[in-house]
Amino acid sequence: RTTGADGDFVVKLIDVFPSENATKPELGGYQLPLSLDIMRGRYRDSLSDPSPIPADAVHTYKFRLPTVNHVFNPGHRIMVQIQSSLFPLYDRNPQTFVPNIFDAKKGDYKAATITLERGSSGSRVWLPLVRHDALGAEVEPTLVRR
Repeated sequence: RTTGADGDFVVKLIDVFPSENATKPELGGYQLPLSLDIMRGRYRDSLSDPSPIPADAVHTYKFRLPTVNHVFNPGHRIMVQIQSSLFPLYDRNPQTFVPNIFDAKKGDYKAATITLERGSSGSRVWLPLVRHDALGAEVEPTLVRR
């Protein structure tokens, strides 16, 4: 849900190290970014036909983050971080719908509030899980939902 007519949605997958690390104390609580993707709300339905986001309505956004080969070691936690800007790596979004964002004027930039919904419309994470048999051979990957 947003109060604006456009907005960016950034999703990051992060490996959070244990807060206590006996061998490397400087890594205690370290947050290692693994994968991220960004979606400009105007393109939620079509990449060729952008449209304004209807304000104050709940919308579903689905992300398929770029695949990474990573093992979450014992004691590590999985963090999903959702934010509405990736500036300066990605250009600022005026939060209003303009035909071409690169032609946005100073007055087009407005403050907006983006709210993540919970409950039945809350966030979900699906991760592929690679399993190994007793001899260490990889078996068919499965999908884990958290």
